[in-house]
Amino acid sequence: MVDRRSVPVFQQEPILVLLFSFLTCGLYLIYWNIKAAEVLNAVSGREVISPAVALISGCCAPVHVYFYYLCGQCLTPLGEMVGNPAVRDKSTLLLILGIFLPMVAAMIVQGHINEIYQQ
Repeated sequence: MVDRRSVPVFQQEPILVLLFSFLTCGLYLIYWNIKAAEVLNAVSGREVISPAVALISGCCAPVHVYFYYLCGQCLTPLGEMVGNPAVRDKSTLLLILGIFLPMVAAMIVQGHINEIYQQ
């Protein structure tokens, strides 16, 4: 299991992710994707989401959907790290939200990322 101290800090209110995404017409999500990928890769202990996928996903819809699918797969190790068995693979949910409401998918992932820093 990965030590929490080795996970980069990226804590933010999920509602701010939504707000900044709307205010910047989605450009904030490019930055958010890169930072979230760093955290999720550290939690998983391996590179699940490459930096290239995180960067390109902000500009290309199919890659964006794939990015959220990968984020969903990283939630199981995150749940194990925080000791919350309810946090598990949500790749199907995030894939669907990534198609229709990507900003909501980002809010869900950010909410789970914040759980790392609450203890």
